[in-house]
Amino acid sequence: MFILNTNADYRRPLEPADAAILGLDAAAGVERHLSFRDQHAETPLVSLPALAAETGVAAIHLKDEGQRLGLGSFKALGGAYAVIRLVLEEAEARLGRPVDMPELYSPDIRKIAGTMTFACATDGNHGRSVAQGAELVGARAAIFVHAGVSDERVAAIARFGAAMIRVAGSYDDSVKEAARVADERNWTIVSDTSWPGYERIPGLVMQGYTALVREALRQMPAPPTHVFIQSGVGGIAAAVAGHLAIMLGERRPVFAVVDPARAACLFETARAGRPVTVPHGEPTVMAMLECYEPSLVAWRILSRVADAFMTVGEEDAVAVMRRLANPLGTDPAVVAGESGGVGLAGFLKAVADPEVKAALSIGAESRILLVNTEGATDPGKYQEIVGLSPCEVVR
Repeated sequence: MFILNTNADYRRPLEPADAAILGLDAAAGVERHLSFRDQHAETPLVSLPALAAETGVAAIHLKDEGQRLGLGSFKALGGAYAVIRLVLEEAEARLGRPVDMPELYSPDIRKIAGTMTFACATDGNHGRSVAQGAELVGARAAIFVHAGVSDERVAAIARFGAAMIRVAGSYDDSVKEAARVADERNWTIVSDTSWPGYERIPGLVMQGYTALVREALRQMPAPPTHVFIQSGVGGIAAAVAGHLAIMLGERRPVFAVVDPARAACLFETARAGRPVTVPHGEPTVMAMLECYEPSLVAWRILSRVADAFMTVGEEDAVAVMRRLANPLGTDPAVVAGESGGVGLAGFLKAVADPEVKAALSIGAESRILLVNTEGATDPGKYQEIVGLSPCEVVR
């Protein structure tokens, strides 16, 4: 399914609070924050010239977040960043003086962090980031996971010392339970989705994602003309689209949001012109995108700066994992998890449909930017789908 953005807010300026969260000064602050983080390095921008030639465009670049901060997904930029920011803010309030990143591991800051507990719900990757951030500063983490989260993903979060809490039902059920328990126990909820009255912390999570946009623009020979980004609740899509709109203004690229057909909350929200909760159905293989209710902040941004919304099916996600593992010509192999290559799946569907291709003005001069949002965060599942282990693909 495919629709253009026809909402009343389309192409209106971002609200001042959203523009501040995703603006140039905030993004520069994120990069400064990252300079103090162990394991920080810019992730690679992979060029796929053979695929570009096959699809009739000038260039395809894939920002590969499968190596980000040792966690294997772009989420490493969000949850941990928000946790660290919140600890520094709490330290400033208690100590009565400015506190910055160089003091993060000092005894005074760690003592304060040790009194704090951070909670979130997760499909896997966001919870891993929150747990890593809490461990870095000496805080506690409580991570809520729904029934569909694999034991392998749970173990990957637990290794950071987080308390793991299983919740019956879906991701959205785990979000509600995490918020309820956190309120009861005076924990700080660090969610990557927002709801009425809860926007600032999800905004900080999204702010962390701006780092990958700045890196990609530095790495590309020329700015993209088109961007296809997969979306769950909308955080990554809104962060990328919003920051690009601020940075590039009228030169910003055409931006398409890609949903799983089985969890198309943003697509249906765009079609209705208001936030929509879609009914739960059969689970999607795109586990990190299996969300049925959009983030209010993300929708507010995307309603203004996204140009189109589309869905892809189960077979599309699987096919693109295999395509990236077994690339055309001399294109490099890329390890993309079940949700990692969904933006590419959306692009491939778009160029295969003459009407969609024309609606998005894709042509021989188009430069496509995509994000591999996760590597093989569940290696067993990856090998089952692709037929090769992540190590075999890299070799």
